[in-house]
Amino acid sequence: MVSPLVECVPNISEGRDLAKIEQIVNAVRAVPGCTVLGVEPDHDYHRTVITFAGAPDAVVEGAVALINASIDLIDMSQHKGEHPRMGAVDVCPFVPLRGIDLDACAKLAKQTLARIAELHDVPLFLYGHAASSEDRKLLSTLRKGEYEGLESRLSGGETVHDSTTRFPDAGSRDWNEATRRSGAITIGARSILVAYNVNVEEPDARVAKMVGSLVRSSGRLLKSESGQKVRAKGMLPHVQGMGVPLEELGISQVSMNLLDVDACPLHLAYKTCESIANDHGVPLCGSEIVGLVPLQAMLDAGRFFDPQASDDAALVNAAIMGLGLNAHHRFSPREHIIEWAIDSEVRA
Repeated sequence: MVSPLVECVPNISEGRDLAKIEQIVNAVRAVPGCTVLGVEPDHDYHRTVITFAGAPDAVVEGAVALINASIDLIDMSQHKGEHPRMGAVDVCPFVPLRGIDLDACAKLAKQTLARIAELHDVPLFLYGHAASSEDRKLLSTLRKGEYEGLESRLSGGETVHDSTTRFPDAGSRDWNEATRRSGAITIGARSILVAYNVNVEEPDARVAKMVGSLVRSSGRLLKSESGQKVRAKGMLPHVQGMGVPLEELGISQVSMNLLDVDACPLHLAYKTCESIANDHGVPLCGSEIVGLVPLQAMLDAGRFFDPQASDDAALVNAAIMGLGLNAHHRFSPREHIIEWAIDSEVRA
């Protein structure tokens, strides 16, 4: 029998106060059986991606500890950043790695939601495979209006949401002091997703926004002068994307979620962005993987850039070079490739 292994990848709405981030991460490290695999703060996004893994029960305890610490330490009324967000823990997905399926991970998400609802009077949403209805599966749907629209949304005022997505699955349905500080927290279950950002050599994101709207699967919503609407589908399958400026680095990014890295490999996403940006006279300056990536995704990219590479290490190096993963951010194979990171921690 293979021992089940679950990954949890919470994104917290704090990317600048390193001491505060460390306190939140230490809450997870204190849980027996939880192994923290990655902590990646981003100043411009004002967001940190945290990755930890372990047996199912341990990962639930780790998620509860992280959400508790985040609610205590993060004040959303003071938060401003480039990335869309709705709360202190903007999203907390459970991901099956080994010996467990999505249905079981959805149960873990619901257990976590129930535990938090007992402890805090804040709005709690379920998404992905744990969603309470088909209309609520997409995080982007639930997050419309973001934190700034939450007060009106919960108070019966104007909102972009209809009755199927307006209210949380559990916790508070009121705008109260706890909600003002925490915002809304979203917990769910999903398959392995690769958060992948392509860097564009421009400060204002003009081309990056254009590229993002062309490559994402949902494409562009087009309107006539009379108000009629039609949607043109995007170029890449199973991809969410948008363009954002990174003031700290003086560049921009096409920020993408590759929802199925088999259907849209890393090298396809990168080369498509490069082709469009080049058409507008703007070069790329590398790319970035946020969180962890499956080994197979790196091997596939490596074969594209260097078909003669002789082994896994050579293929991974070819992918790093071809994608420019060390251009602005450090990419360590032993820390950022899921299988190698787990092996390293187990041996340690």
